Amino acid sequence: MTLWVILVSFILILSTGASIGVGLGLSSAIVLYAVLDMPLVVVVQRMFTSVDSFSFMAVPFFMLAGAFMSEGGVTRRIVDFSMALVGALAGGLALVVAVAGMFFAALSGSSAATTAAIGASMIDEMEKRGYPRSFAAAVVASGGTVGIVIPPSITMVVYGSIANTSIADLFMAGFVPGILMGVAMCITSWIISKRNGYKGEGSFSILRMLRTTRDCFWALMMPVIILGGIYSGLFTPTEAAAVAAVYGGLVGFFIYRELHFRDLSRTLLNAAYNTTMIMFVVGAANLFGWILTNAQVPHMLAESFTNLTSSPLVFLMLVNLLLLFIGTLINASAAIVILTPILLPVALGLGIDPVFFGVLMVINLAIGCITPPVGLDLFVVSSITGISIDKVTARVIPYLLVLLGVLVIFTWFPSIITFMPALMK
Repeated sequence: MTLWVILVSFILILSTGASIGVGLGLSSAIVLYAVLDMPLVVVVQRMFTSVDSFSFMAVPFFMLAGAFMSEGGVTRRIVDFSMALVGALAGGLALVVAVAGMFFAALSGSSAATTAAIGASMIDEMEKRGYPRSFAAAVVASGGTVGIVIPPSITMVVYGSIANTSIADLFMAGFVPGILMGVAMCITSWIISKRNGYKGEGSFSILRMLRTTRDCFWALMMPVIILGGIYSGLFTPTEAAAVAAVYGGLVGFFIYRELHFRDLSRTLLNAAYNTTMIMFVVGAANLFGWILTNAQVPHMLAESFTNLTSSPLVFLMLVNLLLLFIGTLINASAAIVILTPILLPVALGLGIDPVFFGVLMVINLAIGCITPPVGLDLFVVSSITGISIDKVTARVIPYLLVLLGVLVIFTWFPSIITFMPALMK
């Protein structure tokens, strides 16, 4: 009964237009009070203890680092650098979006933030150069998917904290698949552009490449400092997040000088707001997952998977289908909190590496961000452009199919994901 009440109440609450965090928290409170006859103070206790973790302190620091970089002129420099790199090819601006998305992902740690930052600066520009606005929106939405795959990834921080898995190894494991996803989208954009006659922007210039590399150097150093510091033993992932925040502030205020102290309060408030939203969703999802665990849902699901197959590959394919569907409905961090305690024990029982499994979960949920009908990135670009979801969806289908193909390759060949962490040990 507990399972049906919490699921039905969750769906009904979401149907009213409530946010994911409110839906998870309120449906959990209903079950605690009406079915389990427990005091509502448990809601607050469980939500607080779920985020009362040293690892989770990385989230606000990475948010602040991304805010400093975004407000401090980094997005424009990344776009200029990407333009110098691939702008001369057919469909140059479409390729720039994918490349810039990969670089900005290494600063923001968020799919929605990457989509919003690149979209705000590129969609209008693409339309001016003759690209259909719906195509520009689809390219930006697809490019944003790598935001939670390429480190530093907030979703990987959440998984590492829940699964008790090395966040440093997750970060390192996300590099190659994130870059391959970006390259796959570049190739897709190039093919579409060739067929539709979308031209490149000028010709390739070594001098321009060197100039934009110099301008973008300090921004590109952030992921180097983060991962270099972690793997050299200078600091933990959480300490690396704090270093990144300080570094982002120094770059914005004193090197690029596009951040001003009058902007500081607004930047801090934006970072605090985004952090609060994530922490609230994680806390509510943890409470939701705790109730499902008490209802023996993980045990029942584990038995179902075990009875269905003993093949790790078949299990991973089933998990892919589940996560692609879930990723269209709820926030990636919430999905990680709810599903990791359910799926990870089964994966470990089948001999699947927890780092590989975590990164594969994140990739699935990233693809879910552009999977119709309710992928998060689709709504982000729809709000930026004013184009309806169905028109964006029609244009995003080729990118979705390519990313699904890449996902199958990652599932079949786990070493693509695991070889970098193994190489660093």
